[in-house]
Amino acid sequence: MIVRTKKYQLQTKKYIGLALGSVLKQQWWVFVIYIAICAGYFWIPNIWWFIGPSIALVLYFLFWLIQFAGVTQLEQGKFLFEKLAYEITSHQILIKLSAKQGMPMKWEQIKRAKSNKDSFILFASKAQLIHLPHRIFNNENEIRFLETVLKRKGYIK
Repeated sequence: MIVRTKKYQLQTKKYIGLALGSVLKQQWWVFVIYIAICAGYFWIPNIWWFIGPSIALVLYFLFWLIQFAGVTQLEQGKFLFEKLAYEITSHQILIKLSAKQGMPMKWEQIKRAKSNKDSFILFASKAQLIHLPHRIFNNENEIRFLETVLKRKGYIK
């Protein structure tokens, strides 16, 4: 079965939010380190146990925010934010810019996937993702087909 989606344009703010949220969920241990350093206050009471780690945490957050905001400005990343249509089969995802221009992406290139109540998010890397809202599919069967493919490939449970 081939699933042909409607054209969809990923907004830059949506991309930054999804990518940043994904990285913060993956690297949750950074917050544990932050709390452990702040706990030094109980060893030697000093306000700097909170100020130093807080500055480092804000800089860490800003680092990733700048990385993802930068992707939206780079020439190599511009195609992510154009109106794209997708043809999805059990072998590959064909990302189509127009009827004649497209790029195949094998399922092996997808590192992980996430299924929400209203969308699918496929992650090829930390900075490259495919957001597929349910509204771009033509009917419920296509959504179920993609969900079945993702389950069969082991991306979602």
